[in-house]
Amino acid sequence: MSSDYKPRRIVVAGGGTAGWMTAAALAKTMGEAIDLTLVESDAIGTVGVGEATIPPLINFNRLLGINEAEFMRETQATFKLGIEFENWKRDGEKYFHSFGSTGRDHWSAGFQHFWGEGLLRGHDYSYDDYCLELRAAYAGKFAHLPDNRLNYAYHLNATAYAAFLRRIAEGAGASRVEGKIAHVELDGESGNIAAIGLENGQRLEGDIFIDCTGFRSLLIEGALHVGYDDWSHHLPCDSAIAVQTELSASPVPYTRAIAHDAGWQWRIPLQHRGGNGIVYCSRYLSKDAAHDRLMSTLEGKAISEPRAIPFTTGARRKQWHRNCIAIGLSSGFLEPLESTSIHLIQRAVIRLLRMMPEGEVSERDIAEFNDQQLTDMIQVRDFLILHYKATDRRDSAFWRQCATMDIPDSLTQKMELFRETGRVFRKNDELFVENSWVQVMLGQGILPQAFHPVAKKMSDEELSKFLEVLRTNVARTVQGLPAHHAYVAQFCGAKEVAAA
Repeated sequence: MSSDYKPRRIVVAGGGTAGWMTAAALAKTMGEAIDLTLVESDAIGTVGVGEATIPPLINFNRLLGINEAEFMRETQATFKLGIEFENWKRDGEKYFHSFGSTGRDHWSAGFQHFWGEGLLRGHDYSYDDYCLELRAAYAGKFAHLPDNRLNYAYHLNATAYAAFLRRIAEGAGASRVEGKIAHVELDGESGNIAAIGLENGQRLEGDIFIDCTGFRSLLIEGALHVGYDDWSHHLPCDSAIAVQTELSASPVPYTRAIAHDAGWQWRIPLQHRGGNGIVYCSRYLSKDAAHDRLMSTLEGKAISEPRAIPFTTGARRKQWHRNCIAIGLSSGFLEPLESTSIHLIQRAVIRLLRMMPEGEVSERDIAEFNDQQLTDMIQVRDFLILHYKATDRRDSAFWRQCATMDIPDSLTQKMELFRETGRVFRKNDELFVENSWVQVMLGQGILPQAFHPVAKKMSDEELSKFLEVLRTNVARTVQGLPAHHAYVAQFCGAKEVAAA
């Protein structure tokens, strides 16, 4: 590095998962090219309920040079192959949204077209039978397979993950300052943030400020007033209560999302405990009633005090404004139905690194960052709305509202295209791939009226053999896998669990 280069001063406001993911990635990537400080207060708690993740986190950890087994031991993590949705289409029914793919696609059409043609010809097998991740999940099995054939993510202790990343960040040169933010100082001429002042009188100057202060959004909203777009008319749940429990059984390799008459509940198994919560709409269920419902349905003894989390689903109108970038809950919130919170942090951090300015901040970079961030959130929003909108449930006021609510045109196009043609198109590198949309739309009761004609080219014998080979390969692979809990204990068993 040139001797006359002055490191860019970056201040991360707030810790938790968002703050330390940001600090670790910046410190490991930029090194001495930046002067990085993170300020947080031990007296301020974090939301810390983001215990379920999706597969892209694997790549994020690899970028930081993290050893997977060490990471999983430190965060008491288990493997996750997908999410089971119970009572969403109608009460008493369930379906599974898995990672990975189902069957084998043709370049002109997805596997669902061949499966659908099979149904028309009397091959009455479930779409589920062709998905390795789904069948492994329900069999309670897992192993790392060659060529990454078994796609997975993690259930983890988000607080422990933040502590793990803190060690990485500090080892790469980041500095941590303890203290509560008392005020944000703006430059009178530019309107940029000049410094943040702490309650102890300390003043932290910077060139770039990253707001990881959670729902409080002390910088991007409190100081810069960028505004917020409320999406609760599409996603009506506005409250959650979280509690931790003892494990009542060996941890399964999937998350459970169980719908009730005013929202849904989650169950997430870690190595050492269970994560539980209830998400609900306060118009239809009171806080006390939600608390009682959660506590009365726990499958293990509670080991923490229930924590209430009110929220408003939506997004900041600008997630980068002037010299401030919002990452994590300060940038907006989408409920944890598809475990996307940590992923959206990851996307923002990687995007910031790719757009890191050398000199003056480019307005073009800011505009591009904001456009890409909003696109990410809108695409996830639409996928979440699908779960509520496509339902046969009419048994409560909440579900009647969901079934009749207006939805974005972008989602209407996706749903009706699949209903009419069986097709799904992925746009702009969106997070959820074709198989995700197919599994959820089929699970929620949207059945295609037609399939691609390429599937009709196969003779009955060819189609029968094609489908049979796929089913057999899935079943044979699952049969050869070890039990998930045994594999976790061998690969990354946490000390606390091993000693129990």
